Amino acid sequence: MFALTLGIVIGIILPMQTAVNSRLRGFVVSPYVASMISFTVGATFLGVMTLASHQSLGVSLQVFHQEPWWIWLGGFLGVMGLTANILLFPHIGGVQTAIMPILGQMIMGMLIDNFGWFSSDKQAFGLSRGIGFILVLLGIFAAVALPEILARRQNKLTSAEQSGNPWPWRLMGVVAGMLSASQTAVNGRLGEVLDSSVHASFISFFVGALTLIVVVGLVEHRYSAVKLALGHGKPWWIWIGGVLGGTFVLENVYLVPLLGTGQTVVLALLGQIMGSLLVDQFGLLGAKRNPVVPVQVMGLVILIVGVGLIRLF
Repeated sequence: MFALTLGIVIGIILPMQTAVNSRLRGFVVSPYVASMISFTVGATFLGVMTLASHQSLGVSLQVFHQEPWWIWLGGFLGVMGLTANILLFPHIGGVQTAIMPILGQMIMGMLIDNFGWFSSDKQAFGLSRGIGFILVLLGIFAAVALPEILARRQNKLTSAEQSGNPWPWRLMGVVAGMLSASQTAVNGRLGEVLDSSVHASFISFFVGALTLIVVVGLVEHRYSAVKLALGHGKPWWIWIGGVLGGTFVLENVYLVPLLGTGQTVVLALLGQIMGSLLVDQFGLLGAKRNPVVPVQVMGLVILIVGVGLIRLF
């Protein structure tokens, strides 16, 4: 029972992390600076956890020579996915920022499984997965598009909502999900090579932090924006996005041997949806309130069933 509850809790962490990082972005203005802070804090946290488990932070040169180059891409993929979520959150809200990447994760996950990319075991695209994917599409339509259609018919959309086109942001969410699935596969392979998921997670966050330090230097030409997140009136919790991300990784490492990958993913998804509903419904962590409507809940239930068919069968 404890493991099942923990699986849901780790999912709740993700939308909370997105809300925290979005709030951080509001203070530092730049999404790249916000991502840099989050990755740096996360890398520090995971570095401490790696040392606490009596492992080295370094990597043998032999690994660089013998293993494929793409095992080091996890940090780059994570940078793009996290930055995309920070950009998405203010435009489409917590629920859609959570579920649009799910579609991307399902698409890329099935491609990786079907073709054995990133040294993954091949899993053919069977009937149950096909039905599950159709349910995922129906669930996303009911949770994302249908409320908007009904609101337009009832003239309940504000003028700003009517003039804006959310679909480019939603498409970005799908791409972010595809990057996330790729990152999971890459980090999984790196974990096998290093024989430590915690160490692999640290390497991924460390590479991501270094990448963002370079990006901020090239794009912003300075790092002074970090100071904008300090000082009077700034909530302390805007700094914990990286810790939340690192905690998510560590709890996954703990649960997968106990529950299996499929069940862990489904429980985390359930928690992710619950967390995004809470963030949107109550405007938690400085987020804009987007009250949830019954048709969204129905769509999310359909989506969960679809993901269950894909991941468990």
